[in-house]
Amino acid sequence: MERWDGDRIRARADGLAALLTDTVASGASVGFLAPLGHAEAMAWWRERADAVAAGGLAVWAALDATDRVTGTVGLDFPGRPNSRHRAELVKLMVHRSARGQGLGRRLLTTAERAAAADGRTLLHLDTETGSPAERLYRSAGWTVAGTLPDYAANPAGELRPTTLYYKRLDGSPGG
Repeated sequence: MERWDGDRIRARADGLAALLTDTVASGASVGFLAPLGHAEAMAWWRERADAVAAGGLAVWAALDATDRVTGTVGLDFPGRPNSRHRAELVKLMVHRSARGQGLGRRLLTTAERAAAADGRTLLHLDTETGSPAERLYRSAGWTVAGTLPDYAANPAGELRPTTLYYKRLDGSPGG
């Protein structure tokens, strides 16, 4: 697991796009509708590279033995002075071929540890209600903050509820 800078993300945009298209094709609700084209996914990753270079986003990637991107996770850092204690966990993705092997847990742990090392005391995220990701977050000590009905469309375009989670990194109750 490595933290990638903007240049590395641009250089590996093809592999990152393959991961994103696989994630969407498998039905995960990560902000895109199916079918997601490779060119659109590459353009999205190039925009993320700019955000990383500007310091508003951190991205970690996992590679398999063949150097293929098999997973990513990001931390989105708010820029407002009153919110520098927190970050949003974004785009935790694991390629279908790498699921069930603990990679999602390792990515999540990596992001949590990095956030704590950066002085963040609160993380939050949203995920589709009823998705397999919820099992991961709950087992990792994340707390449900609430559910919003019809919050986002899944890759098939159907409106689905979204559950909001948070995790305190400072040892206080609720995480």
